[in-house]
Amino acid sequence: MFFNRSKGVVGLDIGSATVKMVELKEKKGGQYSLQRIGVEPLSPEAIVDGSIMDSSLVVDAIQKLTEQTGVKSPNFATSVSGHSVIIKKIELPAMEPDELAESIQWEAEQHIPFDINDVRLDYVTLSDGDPAMENMDVLLVAVKREKVNDYVSVISQSGKSPVVVDVDAFAIQNAYELNYDLDPLKNVALINMGAGVTNINIVARGQSVFWRDISFGGNQFTESLQREFNLSFDQAETLKRGDAVGSYTAADGRKVLDQISAEMANEIQKTFDFFAATSSEGPVDELVLSGGCALTPNLQEVLRERFGVPTELLNPFRRVMFKESDFNREWLESIAPMLAVAVGLAIRRVGD
Repeated sequence: MFFNRSKGVVGLDIGSATVKMVELKEKKGGQYSLQRIGVEPLSPEAIVDGSIMDSSLVVDAIQKLTEQTGVKSPNFATSVSGHSVIIKKIELPAMEPDELAESIQWEAEQHIPFDINDVRLDYVTLSDGDPAMENMDVLLVAVKREKVNDYVSVISQSGKSPVVVDVDAFAIQNAYELNYDLDPLKNVALINMGAGVTNINIVARGQSVFWRDISFGGNQFTESLQREFNLSFDQAETLKRGDAVGSYTAADGRKVLDQISAEMANEIQKTFDFFAATSSEGPVDELVLSGGCALTPNLQEVLRERFGVPTELLNPFRRVMFKESDFNREWLESIAPMLAVAVGLAIRRVGD
């Protein structure tokens, strides 16, 4: 289910703060054109810590986006992340595909810290199952069944068919690979910063080699502004975007935001330290940021200074064609990083 890639699908990123929808059309030569796009805010109580607490609010947002964008396809792809998701690369004795299919559940039980009956399980081989080779690498993904069911359910309730459930970190990688050339000599950290969770996917030698989700994101910035200036959630969000609120200026907000950006850098540093201690791949050479939180004023600069490596915002439409008469380029570029997951989902296919 997680690796399904031949009908096109609508990419639906159900985040804690917003629901994002993207529909692409595949053209000859592997190129894509943008057909429809939409962003709808969610009430903070709709999704808490990655769990859907009020499904009706999410269903309403999906239906509103469907009407606003005019998407016709009934097939939707979505993705999940957080503590309910386990991604592991395991090494197994080389075996034939049918043999692997029979034994994967038992193997998964040795590596997954959940009851195997409580998860949806998928896997893909990263190396050829050549009998001449002693071992093979297998990427294992397990997601709490309850979480998958919740996300699938809101799509079904909105009148659409949930045909693909992916993982945020892999959707980001799909969007990156669609728009950028992979450098086999660089270790690139794809960092997707959402409201509640930040996904880190390190790509080395053109392959994903390390994944981690950390419970730190845009909410920490908003809550700090609320506490510091006694603001409502909406007022804090406005100040976070760099707009003045009452007597508080963008400069006032920046002092608080920079403190939280430094804390974000500390959390990312812990992940990089763990990667360095458990991998022989070498240090991270570049940071590519996405997600709504990545648009926080000065965050990019704080991270660039902290890690001393090139740091940029991911543009998931860099190689996607679109009609300027249909989409305002300036607006599209201003929100592009927050649509990376949805774009990565939109290039998935049904049934292959």
